Amino acid sequence: MTESNTGQGSFRDKVATVDKSGKRIWVYPQAPEGILHDLRKWVTVIYMLVFFGLPFIKVSGHPVFLINVIQRRFILFGQIFWPQDFFIFAIGMAVFIVFIALFTVVFGRVFCGWACPQTVFMEMLFRKIEFWIEGNGNEQKLLDKHPWNTDKITRKILKWIAFWLLSFIIANTFLAYLIGIDELDKMIREPLGMHLGSLISLAVFTTVFFFVYLWMREQICTVICPYGRMQGVLLDKDSVIVAYDYKRGEDRGKFHKNEERTIGDCIDCAQCVKVCPTGIDIRNGTQLECINCAACIDACNKMMDAVGLPNGLIRYASENNIAKKRPWRFTWRMKAYSVVMCLLLGVLVWLLVSRTDVGVTLLRTPGQLYQEQPNHQMSNLYNYKLLNKTFKDKQIVLQPENFKGSIKLVGETKLTIPKDGIVTGTMFVYLNNEDVKGRKTPIRIGVYEDGRKIATIATSFLGPFNGNE
Repeated sequence: MTESNTGQGSFRDKVATVDKSGKRIWVYPQAPEGILHDLRKWVTVIYMLVFFGLPFIKVSGHPVFLINVIQRRFILFGQIFWPQDFFIFAIGMAVFIVFIALFTVVFGRVFCGWACPQTVFMEMLFRKIEFWIEGNGNEQKLLDKHPWNTDKITRKILKWIAFWLLSFIIANTFLAYLIGIDELDKMIREPLGMHLGSLISLAVFTTVFFFVYLWMREQICTVICPYGRMQGVLLDKDSVIVAYDYKRGEDRGKFHKNEERTIGDCIDCAQCVKVCPTGIDIRNGTQLECINCAACIDACNKMMDAVGLPNGLIRYASENNIAKKRPWRFTWRMKAYSVVMCLLLGVLVWLLVSRTDVGVTLLRTPGQLYQEQPNHQMSNLYNYKLLNKTFKDKQIVLQPENFKGSIKLVGETKLTIPKDGIVTGTMFVYLNNEDVKGRKTPIRIGVYEDGRKIATIATSFLGPFNGNE
């Protein structure tokens, strides 16, 4: 794009919120308003209902969503997962990363502006509270420059208290995702000394959230989060982003009533800069600080309406759409990402569908050789571990699959796995001598529930050494 008004692109050599000496430039954005901002409000309402309501939703008496790292117990949409299912999480994470990459290739950084928790909480909750207590951007700037008096102290304390309370609520919700709403309720009702670890975690979470939304703010997006820097790799000229139509807007100039405009439609009002929560000028083109929140689109459209010019000077568009007037197209990069994502998604779905309700681990007891038994049989001793991945008790039966023999539990008459529990023990596997083919004989054991086979275990049976092996 044309850089005649941008200092020959010097803006790209620095972060918009840091000056030449490295000192932070505090951003005082104006309160946005417009159609897209109203739409973001509705998205935020749904977002908040899901975020704050999900810990209270239960399936069969258990939370629908739980990430208990300490107990290594994870519940997603009512299904319980254990560390043994980590490979499913790995595939799921790969699918998520590819999806984000594909989404960015097509729609730019719109995730940041519309769905990222940092942006949603900062711009749609904390910033709203700040507008309500301290006023609009210009009023906040004047307040910060003003000497400390009763009014300033009162406003600041009110804001800090409101921010701390909201951070405390968010921290409690976040903790509920980690330990469950029942444990959180127990922590509140019981003496604090009984839950010192959880209490410390709550205090840490609250302090971190308070610090992020009071002071760090847009620095999380522009300095800490790597996603913005990924745009340089993922975006191309067909990616849809928040873009300034420089073909239509340049050369920019002030608007004068009743004039016949012979220059570009940009009236250089800088309203797009004033509402930007990261302090950039979108007219300089794509920048890593842009979170695609669309505040500048609403601000520009409002000014275009005021001066009688068409909307869309700043809009969601691609570089080719602006420069070449070319409509959006599904490029080869988008197709490639889509194919990879579909393949990964297919693998993930297959893993979830084929996932059994009972996890079984069977290993020969270390240091134990085969034992000679009466009736021309041999036996091996095995250690088993059974994991119930459901919220119902399971009655399990182990049966030989490819050999003639029997299975006898040690100290148990039947295998009952309690819901959401683990059972360990030992058992003997008996084989007829003629079925033992050598040092290691492959065997399969079926795992049955109510007469239905739910899994097959493949292991080996240790026998006497055969000189021909």
